[in-house]
Amino acid sequence: MGIFVHPLFRMDFFIGRSDVFCLAKCQGVGLGVIILDNDGKILLILRNSDRKKADSDMHLEGTWTLPAGKVKYGETIYEAGVRKVKEEVNIDIKNPKIVSISDDINEFAHFVTIGLVVKGYKGNISLGDTEEHVDYNFFDINDLPENLCMPSRNIVNNYKNNIIYKGADLNE
Repeated sequence: MGIFVHPLFRMDFFIGRSDVFCLAKCQGVGLGVIILDNDGKILLILRNSDRKKADSDMHLEGTWTLPAGKVKYGETIYEAGVRKVKEEVNIDIKNPKIVSISDDINEFAHFVTIGLVVKGYKGNISLGDTEEHVDYNFFDINDLPENLCMPSRNIVNNYKNNIIYKGADLNE
């Protein structure tokens, strides 16, 4: 654990666990997975309100989120989606489909976020023994919590509106 300084570039990353945490502004590729149950409701998990326990580069503590996280080096988007769902809620998913790409930028971080969707899952939902998340629930897609985090809201809105990417119109 410590600061890694590349011989040619200064890399402001703190290496810890198996993830890379940014000490300064962070950028990367993230994803969120819409998991629909048999009633068409969306699984959301509530991040811990404690910043350190919530473990979010974007400082999204205390918000509801889709199962989500960073894509690791060498991992496909689909592999990352399956891994993050297993890590965060201990269920298995198959055949995720890409439904959204968004630019999620705040004062702490910038992620290009890929949204995936799956219908159904196998297993029993469990948050495990981490303190990153403190609760979970299924929500109607048209009645989501007010404190749904921005990246998850962008994914759900793109999915509902059948829009893969809504960026600035370069022709304006």
